[in-house]
Parts: sequence; structure tokens; C-alpha cells
Amino acid sequence: MYLKPLNLGLIASYYYISYTTIERFSSMLTQKTKMKGLLEILASASEYAELPSRPGEEDFIERLVRHQRFSIEKPKFGDPHVKANALLQAHFSRHNVVGNLAADQRELLLSAHRLLQAMVDVISSNGWLTLALNAMELSQMVTQGMWDRDSVLLQIPHFTKELARRCQENEGKAIESIFDLAEMSVDEMRGLLQLSNSQLQDAIEFFKRFPNVDMAYEVREGDDIRAGDNVTVQVTLERDMTNLPSEVGPVHASRYPKPKEEGWWLVIGDSSTNQLLAIKRVALQKRARVKLEFTAAAEAGTKDYMIYLMSDSYLGCDQEYEFTVDVKDAGGE
Repeated sequence: MYLKPLNLGLIASYYYISYTTIERFSSMLTQKTKMKGLLEILASASEYAELPSRPGEEDFIERLVRHQRFSIEKPKFGDPHVKANALLQAHFSRHNVVGNLAADQRELLLSAHRLLQAMVDVISSNGWLTLALNAMELSQMVTQGMWDRDSVLLQIPHFTKELARRCQENEGKAIESIFDLAEMSVDEMRGLLQLSNSQLQDAIEFFKRFPNVDMAYEVREGDDIRAGDNVTVQVTLERDMTNLPSEVGPVHASRYPKPKEEGWWLVIGDSSTNQLLAIKRVALQKRARVKLEFTAAAEAGTKDYMIYLMSDSYLGCDQEYEFTVDVKDAGGE
């Protein structure tokens, strides 16, 4: 798809969020926004303005804020948006909250994916590549309840940071990805992980569901692309269904409060200029064919582009590939 001018009202109605929220996203996001800023902007959504402030909670929110990855500038601990920020960061850090705060955290997580999809649309309309990818990673963090810098192995049931570290220090071959572990025999896994039989079975069921997707792509215009032409990229996605029934089913996400279906983004960008050129939201069961279109560079020459496949639910299964387009002079023969 081509990038379209931003229509705030259309985005708000499509994702069932307030116009105030989408307007705030549009005014606050910039090309230089980092992960800390993304969290602050997400927490500023008007959907979180109604989070209740109960007697005695402000002290707990203050303690929660003091122990999180990102500080909050001049926080007012009775502010619902500060509370939303603190509860989101606690979710990523796996700091358990209980009682009413747990209920509040559940409600804000249930709204977060719609808000993040709208945020990605705002960012994409501005053509900001790195920021769009970061917002997609934030969606993964919401689903799995972990930080982008954590070991991806923490998504596996019963895994702790200590167990992930043991895998990474495995003698002979470091186990750093889900696929590294899934390729081991059951006996090898049992010896390394030292989990009970039922826990090991939970891990194996996770491996079956974790997406193993083969991506192929083709630039359709071949050698005839001229400066300013439309470029079409045909993408084929095929998922390994060997260990799955006919349906993929919901994401394995024990820290997300309700069943969630997988979602994906396909993105084409120019990493040298940090420009997002095309984006499409994709649903994937076994196979999908997707067409992406963008405008070729205005000047002739060989141009490198990146294509990204980004999950909205799992960390560690994203893919990126570089491809080259030979752009000819617009007035050439």
C-alpha cells in the first residue's frame, strides 16, 4: 500500500479509540522518539484517564515507579497516566501487582493493542521507519510481559532469567533463540532445563505454536523501474504447520489477560534515510500472499531497501532482508 495522508478521525473510529487520543499521538510523536517516549505517549491516552485513584495507592505507585526501567519526570502519583505508565513498566519487568491494581493493569493491557496499532498508523503516515519498528516491538512486549532487551527465552513457560542464562551459557553451543532450543531432542532439553515432565511438555507445546515462517519476495517490475515509478513487491509467507492442527490458534502469552490472535506487519523501508515506504497489516494462518507498493527513488542508480516481517505478539521471530532496485533515469530509453 502507499502511505496515505493522516486522517485522525478515520484512525480513531477504526480502532474504537477517542479522537483526543489519536490527536495526542499525532502531536507528541516525533522521528526522534525513543522507547521511553513511546511508553509515555501510550500511557497518555485518554482511555487511561479514568483509571481510579484509591486511598493509599499513591505511595504504592511511587514505590513502583522508583523501581522501573524508565523514570517519569516530575511524577504526580495520583495522576492516572502516571499510574498507567507504572503498571505497564511493572508488566514488562514482571513485577507482580495484586488486588485492585492487578484489575487496573488488566484493563489497561486490554486497550493497549488497539492504541498501539493506531500509533503505528500515525507513525507510518509520517514515514518514520525506526520508530514504527519500535512501536511494533512495544506491542510484542505488551503481549509477552517482558522488555525488548530481555532474553527471548523468557516467553517459554516456566522459564526464569536464571534458566535463560543457563541456556545462553550451554557448553558446546549457546542457546539464544527459541529455534535453538526447539531443535534439541527431548532428552537434551530435559538435561539442560531440569524441568518436570509436565513443565517440559508445556515448553514443547509452546515450541509447536511459536511461528516458524518462511518469507519469499519478488520485485515485480524487473528491469524496467525508472525514477519515480511505482514499485510492486510480491511477498509470500508460508508457515511451518508440521506440529500444528489446521488452525494456528491463539498466541501463547500467559501474562496477557485474555486469548489473543496473532497479527503481523509487513514493512518496506530505506534504512539509510530512516524512511518507511510501505506497510501492510497481515493475518497469517498457513500461507499468505501480500502485495506492497512504493515509489522508486527520484534519481537513477542502484538503491537498497529493507523488507521487514514484524510480529505483534512474539519476540524473536521478526525477519528482515535487504533487496536492491536498479532505478533507471526517468527520461531514458
